[in-house]
Amino acid sequence: MSGEPTKPRGREPVSAKDDRSGGLPQADASTADDIAAFVAKARAMSPHAPGAKGRLIFALDATMSRQPTWDMACALQADMFREAAALGSLDIRLVYYRGFNECRATGWISDSVRLATLMSKIDCRGGDTQIGKVLSEARREAVASGVRAVVFVGDAMEEKVDELCAKAGELGMLKVPVFLFQEGYDAVAEQAFREIARLTGGAWCRFDPGAAAQLRDLLRAAAAYAAGGREALLKLSKTTSGAALLIGQMK
Repeated sequence: MSGEPTKPRGREPVSAKDDRSGGLPQADASTADDIAAFVAKARAMSPHAPGAKGRLIFALDATMSRQPTWDMACALQADMFREAAALGSLDIRLVYYRGFNECRATGWISDSVRLATLMSKIDCRGGDTQIGKVLSEARREAVASGVRAVVFVGDAMEEKVDELCAKAGELGMLKVPVFLFQEGYDAVAEQAFREIARLTGGAWCRFDPGAAAQLRDLLRAAAAYAAGGREALLKLSKTTSGAALLIGQMK
């Protein structure tokens, strides 16, 4: 991915990797040999080995309806770093989509202030969901540099669910759980999110619109898993409801 985002009105664009069309490229169809090769490579990298630095993909729907939650997530993302700091360390790669065929990713970020600054420069724009591109990006990064978990925050799904499930299945083979945090009560989105969570060994949770405390607990729990694995999440589940919800669903 290369190139710079088009400068939006009002806010400055964040530097991100993308293709010439302004979006993350779609993954090609995978053969059985392709899948076996990338699973072997990812396992060799041992992203879950003791002492390894946690890496988390933080994916957000930045279409127009998401502006209130985007602003809230800007404030709450620091809690992910604080939780991870108590367990070791954490790098986060922000991925977001908005507008027409625009899906972008930052580099790996290890500082909460820098992540908040980048997020504050992004404005939300109307458009369809692009969850498939998020899953493809997670797959590439899982093979290239190791990813412990994916967090997705959104409220809708407007894509072919079978195609999303195929991508989710590949992440499941790589042992990269996807934690999907749904705002609102869209039934189509819930069905798809639950299935993606099941296929990846992750979890689906709903939070109420504008419920900062609920989202904070869920983000803290995902960060705990990314930084310290299942054991850290299990320990956190004894004191926070968000972690208990995640650990209760994970395989």
